Amino acid sequence: MLRSNIFNNLRSLLVGLLLFTAFSSTSQSNSFEVIRSLEQLDQIYEHLEKYYVDDIKTGNLSKVAFDAMLRELDPYTVYYHESNIEDYQLMTTGQYGGIGALIRKKDEFVYIAEPYEGNPAANSGLKAGDKILSIDGKSMESKTSEDVSNALKGPKGTTIKVEVERINGEQKTISVTRDEIKLPDVPYSGMLSENVGYIKLNSFTRTASSDVKLAFNGLKSEGMESLILDLRGNGGGLLVEAVRIVNMFVPANQVVVTTQGRIQEENKVYKTTEQPLDLTIPIVVLVDEGSASASEIVSGSLQDLDRAVVIGQRTFGKGLVQRTYDLDYGAKIKLTIAKYYTPSGRCVQRLEYYDRMDDADVTEIPDSLVKIFKTKNGRDVIDGRGIEPDILVEEKELSRLVITLVQNNFFFDYATQFYYNHPEISDAKTFSLTDQQYEDFKAYVLAETFEYSTATEEMLKRMRETAEEEGFYSDAEKEYEALMSRVVPSKERDLDKFKPQIKSILENEIVSRYYYQKGRAEYSFREDDSVIESMKVLKDISKYNTILK
Repeated sequence: MLRSNIFNNLRSLLVGLLLFTAFSSTSQSNSFEVIRSLEQLDQIYEHLEKYYVDDIKTGNLSKVAFDAMLRELDPYTVYYHESNIEDYQLMTTGQYGGIGALIRKKDEFVYIAEPYEGNPAANSGLKAGDKILSIDGKSMESKTSEDVSNALKGPKGTTIKVEVERINGEQKTISVTRDEIKLPDVPYSGMLSENVGYIKLNSFTRTASSDVKLAFNGLKSEGMESLILDLRGNGGGLLVEAVRIVNMFVPANQVVVTTQGRIQEENKVYKTTEQPLDLTIPIVVLVDEGSASASEIVSGSLQDLDRAVVIGQRTFGKGLVQRTYDLDYGAKIKLTIAKYYTPSGRCVQRLEYYDRMDDADVTEIPDSLVKIFKTKNGRDVIDGRGIEPDILVEEKELSRLVITLVQNNFFFDYATQFYYNHPEISDAKTFSLTDQQYEDFKAYVLAETFEYSTATEEMLKRMRETAEEEGFYSDAEKEYEALMSRVVPSKERDLDKFKPQIKSILENEIVSRYYYQKGRAEYSFREDDSVIESMKVLKDISKYNTILK
């Protein structure tokens, strides 16, 4: 019976992969390969079960086989075992049963990194910085983040006891009743000035368009005359939600996206079907390298239709469409079934996954195959490279010291200390560390043991090795040592040199202790180059119109 179940699961998966095989002479010739593959898989499992030296873990073996097979196609074709269906539900709905908190691994324990405001973790008294010692009496020492996450998740209404230790050594056991946690599609919206509204969209689950519509109408009632739609870091989601969001700003019956697959049924045209919310409001869409899929449909369509100015960095370049199918025994498979094309006719897909040699790295579509397309007003846009912003804002590069401080949890730990030493702070928009408080942070960092190197130091070391190999080092030794002495890291010097960068990250972390995700957003506007550039464009309507021709 067990072998039969495995065989049926394998058969379901392979048949799912071939659901779209048309009845052409080519596909008929492939049918023999399908039958042969199914029979051989059945025989492999039969021999493993009969003759392998140890008892095989059939479930794990099947999952490994499925995952390895699908990896040969692309990263987005995925098998969901029945035990992992919650991952699929989280992806499509943004919902899961749990306590509502981000966690992070540090040393031998997992810590509460950030409770979600208004959710069970925060409401029950769990704080950022709490070390999770045990859950329902079971020690969490040496457990992975995934292990702890699974222990915290569970059906709505069930209660768990979470034993934590705080930075002052206090240990507490806190009862938390799980709830249905909905990760917000719109974690923040608000007015950045008297007439500029801002909406942050994190994902495209089934409620994305309704949440954006609700936020938009709310901002309009507050006097919004122009909009910043922030899609940075938004990896996408449901295509239909992207179409609905574009529909808010363009007329009905407008083509938003076209899909083309291997079979005729997947060649579809998605048009707007409803009356828009606003056809004239100036819009800026913010994107970065983390904006993908549905984010690129929204930004690319609004760009092609000359309905918005796109600002930021080039997007990820995912022009593939997936659909999920049910398999036997409660499993699912998510398949790439088509490529999508924006109104100008371009496909933003940047990487070639399938047509590559065995074991070859994934490569970008070559420049020779990149084509130029035209927007509604005649502007040039290209395919094969994601969405190129109309205004490029270079991403700030973090210093090696800052990266080291992040990796060693210095910002996280100091913010926790600060929170317990300061019962309250000013609002997130105005909070700033005093010079003395920054000096306290410096002293805290300098008291710790850690090492880091600069890129210049590493380059000079490589240069010395080359000079020694070629016999030139002895002639330039004094100059080399003098230069090296200037670039070798000095913690105290670099804490002053990179103070603005360090201070900004630290203040943002501290603000989150008091005002959660909303506070992070409000604080970040002060030094967000993309937001600052957006405000300039929206205040200069002639520049806005010039960009869009």
